[in-house]
Amino acid sequence: MLKLAVVGKDVSASESPAMHTFILNKLGAKCAYEKISIPPARFLEEAEGLFSRFDAFNVTIPFKGEIIPFLKALEGDARVFGAVNTVVTASRTGYNTDGAGFALMLRNAGIAVEGMRVLVLGAGGAGRSCTKTLAEAGAFVFVYERDEERLMNVYREIGGFSPLTEIPLTEYDLIVNCTGVGMHESAGKTPVVAFEGGASAPVGEQLLARCAWAADLIYVPAQSEFLRIAASLGKKTVNGASMLFYQAYFADCIYLKREPSAEEAKRLYEAYRG
Repeated sequence: MLKLAVVGKDVSASESPAMHTFILNKLGAKCAYEKISIPPARFLEEAEGLFSRFDAFNVTIPFKGEIIPFLKALEGDARVFGAVNTVVTASRTGYNTDGAGFALMLRNAGIAVEGMRVLVLGAGGAGRSCTKTLAEAGAFVFVYERDEERLMNVYREIGGFSPLTEIPLTEYDLIVNCTGVGMHESAGKTPVVAFEGGASAPVGEQLLARCAWAADLIYVPAQSEFLRIAASLGKKTVNGASMLFYQAYFADCIYLKREPSAEEAKRLYEAYRG
């Protein structure tokens, strides 16, 4: 039986145990999956103990970067993003399955991004992973970030997109909210952006009217304010629930040394969702 956990600042409400247990059971494996909440001030002293307690673990906010000094190797996207969400303890290897989960979310929603003009809101960890995934899939990517220093750091690190500190009001095929605004204490709000000419305002009809698709990585609530506005304008929308499941699926395939299958992942998600 695999001994697993999700580790973060507060994972008390995390869906990871149910999700990973469901996936692994369907793939023929058994697991004991725990939630480990660690105050940020105590992470450095408690991180080492994770390697002796668990066969593998998933890492979430705010420890995706903090876990790296405890690892011996980074694979794939983890090297590019400088962030880890999946750890195999025997080899002390870190992986990042967020980009793969995002790509499969788009694919299974029927969004073929090659050649699309895509506006990404936010250049944090989620924005970075989505931007790289979109650029590699052949999209023309525009990334908006209010923090110009963060934006240019990401541009220097991964490139492949047009950095924006103001958004020209033009046509986009897809707009992706990677900011986290719209969940928890910011529920009912949309990101505040600077439009061309310098005026700042919450994202609303002025911008969303110019897209065909709107995607939000938020999954609680199921329809963020960003998606509600888009839907009211007749736009096609997708939330982050399937991305969360797919990144878990890809992590579990790593644990089982199993080749992932997009069709299998979709089938499992539909069964999980009921």
